[in-house]
Amino acid sequence: MTKVTFISADGRQRQEINAPDGAILLDVAQGAGQPLEGTCEGQMACSTCHVIVEADDFAQLPRASEAEEDMLDLAASATRTSRLSCQIVLTEAISDLTVRIPAESHNMQGM
Repeated sequence: MTKVTFISADGRQRQEINAPDGAILLDVAQGAGQPLEGTCEGQMACSTCHVIVEADDFAQLPRASEAEEDMLDLAASATRTSRLSCQIVLTEAISDLTVRIPAESHNMQGM
């Protein structure tokens, strides 16, 4: 089980979710009502599921693939600790993970 904390773009809202091992962060975020679109449904053909991982938690994650890094180059407001949430598998090695939702995130599918 991983405790995932989502922080809104403006930093005013926090939402904590307990996610099972093996869950994909994008699925957890969408299930929690976070505004991550995931247009390509995890196929790494877009950057609409971009999140910013807290610096303290970033080292827990496996290194991003070259393909993921290429997609992150297209993400608005990407930072040194940006990742695609569709590529983060929550495992028992990750007890806590805090991510910030970028200001540019808008889930057009939920409208």
